[in-house]
Amino acid sequence: MKALRYLWCLALTFTMSACLDLNLPPLNVIQDTDVFGSQNGIYSYLARIYSGMPMEDFRYSPERGFFNGYTMTGMSVMDGEAICANQSKGAQSENTKYWRDAYASLRDINYFLETLPKYASNFHDSDVNTWKGEMLFNRAFIYFAMVKRYGGIPLVNEVLKYPGQSIDELKLPRSSEDAVYQQVKKDLDDAYSLLPETNELGRATKYAAAALKSRAMLFAGSIARYNQITLVDEKSGERLCGISAEKATEYFKEAYDAAKLLEGHFSLYKDDWKADDKEAQYQNFVNMFFNDRSSENILIRQYLYPSSVHGYDCFAIPRQYMVGGYSSAIGPTLDFVEMFDGFPKDENGRIKTMENGKYVLYDNLTDFFRNAEPRLRATVILPGEQFKGEAVEIWRGIYIGSVEGGISPLIPEGTLSKYESSECKDLIVTSASGSGQVPYQLSNGQLMNPAGRSGCFHNDNASAISGFSVRKYLDPKLEASLVVLNRSVQSWIELRYGEVLLNRAEAAMELAEAGGGANYKEDAYACINEIRERAGATLLEDVSEITIEVVRVERRKELGFENKLWWDLKRWRTLDKEQNNRIYRILMPFYADKANKWFFDARYDEKMIRYTADSRWYYLDIPGDIVNSDGIPQNPGY
Repeated sequence: MKALRYLWCLALTFTMSACLDLNLPPLNVIQDTDVFGSQNGIYSYLARIYSGMPMEDFRYSPERGFFNGYTMTGMSVMDGEAICANQSKGAQSENTKYWRDAYASLRDINYFLETLPKYASNFHDSDVNTWKGEMLFNRAFIYFAMVKRYGGIPLVNEVLKYPGQSIDELKLPRSSEDAVYQQVKKDLDDAYSLLPETNELGRATKYAAAALKSRAMLFAGSIARYNQITLVDEKSGERLCGISAEKATEYFKEAYDAAKLLEGHFSLYKDDWKADDKEAQYQNFVNMFFNDRSSENILIRQYLYPSSVHGYDCFAIPRQYMVGGYSSAIGPTLDFVEMFDGFPKDENGRIKTMENGKYVLYDNLTDFFRNAEPRLRATVILPGEQFKGEAVEIWRGIYIGSVEGGISPLIPEGTLSKYESSECKDLIVTSASGSGQVPYQLSNGQLMNPAGRSGCFHNDNASAISGFSVRKYLDPKLEASLVVLNRSVQSWIELRYGEVLLNRAEAAMELAEAGGGANYKEDAYACINEIRERAGATLLEDVSEITIEVVRVERRKELGFENKLWWDLKRWRTLDKEQNNRIYRILMPFYADKANKWFFDARYDEKMIRYTADSRWYYLDIPGDIVNSDGIPQNPGY
């Protein structure tokens, strides 16, 4: 059935428009029979609900919230996966104003659940059950989006009626954080029992309910185990922030069991994968994000031109492909890249660019990463990597000094000097991009731009400022003329089996460390090796190698730039520990003219953005007027 997809796209167009504020009429303007009396009416209602799902997708911005069209700096800039040329400070959190939208959507969902039974006799029981299940799934999705931001919130599972109910009756108190997670669990369990195994693309199934449950329960278990922030309502005695540590094991078991439900029904995407073939493994990981019917996809959000579009390619494309005035200002950090396998590292796991105090020279720009893990190449555009049939020109400058006896460090290790400074002798560097660069004549007579067509340079805030660019989700087949605002249509994968395996592995390790037995550790080991095999990474040799930290690192690599790490750092309660007083690192390629070779300089971010993280951010502040008018307790520190 294609009807729902097109109705969904129409609803999404209105809901997400950056220029249009659509005030939908109240439900009583249209008679219930108009909506619930026909399948098309039901589909329209469903489309409206799905379009309002709070996914952190292509159109989500931590500063602008959901459903905006201009996500130029995403969540990866807050969590340390990337730095941004437009970044002026390292202290960033969400500024999402979702509270009112959430309760408006909850009212629509509750109204549907209360009204549909009156018209159920007009439809097949299977359809009625599916629609109920989809609404419960959506309600759980909204509650989870709220509880992971605010902690305990008011639970509203029925339509509130005014003036049938008094103002005081409508002022519902915040429930405990634990109670909200219990509601999420109940809604997803009920949805699982009602939903079919398969559904139209973009619509929930029983396995989507199980996958979301594994995510939400893992979050709750982490809060129970690692959270130290407490807020107790003085009136009700409810713990609004935090969950009792005794409940951690219960939640991790729920997460583990939910993830296991998908076993045998979904699998990692390997349609183009070949053993011992790094190129095929790289291409397989790339293709995974452009196959809506992948064996890995559990829930996706589809886009369709011209009714529903986004601008991801326009805002993520390297500078040399720019056609519409925008290109990527985001650069993956060296700290992120260093987690992967397949290139020289020292005993501390840091990238190794020097030997005996001199830079290692390479014949080609791509040689340093030639044995890199295929998953890294599919996630990050490395210097000189091929994209759209040409090499991505990422370098910082040209070294014109003597190469006899090797090239010494350009700047002292660990310092923040700029390459343009007098300390960096014999360097040709530029801050200009494109035609603004003055080509330098090399010793062999050829001309070379001091910085490649994609940078690094600093005068237009749109170059590879870290020495890398983002590869994941970039459409290699999108025509150059279409890399413009609001023209991209690749689907967003909200739930995929790779995440479910990682949820399962993490929950298993938490259970094993809590005394649950060796079987959990063995299962985590198997899950991680399944992920690593598909990635083209080195497999763990023995179950003794698996730890919670190994699982967490694998999660960061597999789900990089999918808007997951920010939430992981928050639920692990490591955000402030990881980021306070942190300057992220970058990797700058240079061409050595007299050697006709390349070398790489690892250093701290040239912009010297020093990250900080406030422990208050583990819970967002509740809108002030809600606190003042409804008497709802504010979260700690605000």
